[in-house]
Amino acid sequence: MSRHAHLQAGGGAGSGVHATLGGGCFWCLDAAYRQIEGVRDVVAGYAGGDVANPSYEAVCTGRTGHAEVVQVDFDEAVLGYDDVLRIFFTIHDPTTPDRQGGDVGTQYRSVIFTNDADQEVAARAALAAAQQHWDDPIVTHVEPLAEFFPAEEYHQDYYARNPWAGYCAAVISPKLHKLRKTWQHRLKA
Repeated sequence: MSRHAHLQAGGGAGSGVHATLGGGCFWCLDAAYRQIEGVRDVVAGYAGGDVANPSYEAVCTGRTGHAEVVQVDFDEAVLGYDDVLRIFFTIHDPTTPDRQGGDVGTQYRSVIFTNDADQEVAARAALAAAQQHWDDPIVTHVEPLAEFFPAEEYHQDYYARNPWAGYCAAVISPKLHKLRKTWQHRLKA
């Protein structure tokens, strides 16, 4: 089973736990979570829509209902789900409906897809706690995860493979600088 199919199926023995999060372009979240201690893997993909096996081009139209998301596989002994969510609320703007910076459309919405009732309770608690750090209301959706579709291979670990691309330099690099400053104690060695 490929690593992407493995995560889609929810993992197996020893695979850790996963969180499925959307906060704008998935390249940003992918690059950020790869730097966090306890994260085993990150897969960029699509969730929340009503089209099976969507392509990037289809999702970009905003007509499939999918959000660009990452599925973060993490070791709970090192990094708790609550920590994953606290990081999430600091690496994107959860107060802008259907947009992050210049990326506009429902595919860029702020969303937490939950795997079970415990994750839903934790997500709603993290959202409420995060609100104290934002002047505007948080608009992050909390929804059960129906299905996760891994994105095309060229989207995986995009920032590491394209650090000098315009979007990476202008948008992702500043977010990573903020991440390193805010979450220095959680970074991989």
